[in-house]
Amino acid sequence: MDKKLDGGWVSTERYLSEYVKGKRSDITHILKDSAPRHVAARGWAMPDGTSSRIYLVQFNSTAFAQYFRDAVVGDAPSGVPLVGTSETSGMVLDEGWSGAGKVERTASYAYEEAKPYGAAQVRLGYLVAGDTFALVVQSREGKEGHGSRSVPPDADPAEPAAGLTCPTVSA
Repeated sequence: MDKKLDGGWVSTERYLSEYVKGKRSDITHILKDSAPRHVAARGWAMPDGTSSRIYLVQFNSTAFAQYFRDAVVGDAPSGVPLVGTSETSGMVLDEGWSGAGKVERTASYAYEEAKPYGAAQVRLGYLVAGDTFALVVQSREGKEGHGSRSVPPDADPAEPAAGLTCPTVSA
């Protein structure tokens, strides 16, 4: 786990390091066109080996955040590939995710790595809320079928899980 992801500001380059090298220049160009104000990040690892990273990219307006979302997610079923995902299987839309309509004026997209997984299964989510674009990445090393877990089927994604707290980013 990267100790620098402590909830504070990070460089654009650190954010870009999540994406495969072949696509970083495209995203760099899109970011320059969109003029992000800040990038904040928080990362942690759980005892079971699950690694979580959240990046918040704040833009000057909602329009820039929407433009960035369209460019990154676009028409591709999984958006721009991330480091650590299998080059052969790619990412697929998580059909079990139903985040639509949970919070007004937000858009969310959830993906999971298709089988066969690489060294770790990767799950990712994109969220747009106002002028902020979020990238949420979870990965877990292990055998196929024992990767990153999704929200338990009987849990309400709109309600916080018991005993869990959400990391905060201070300005």
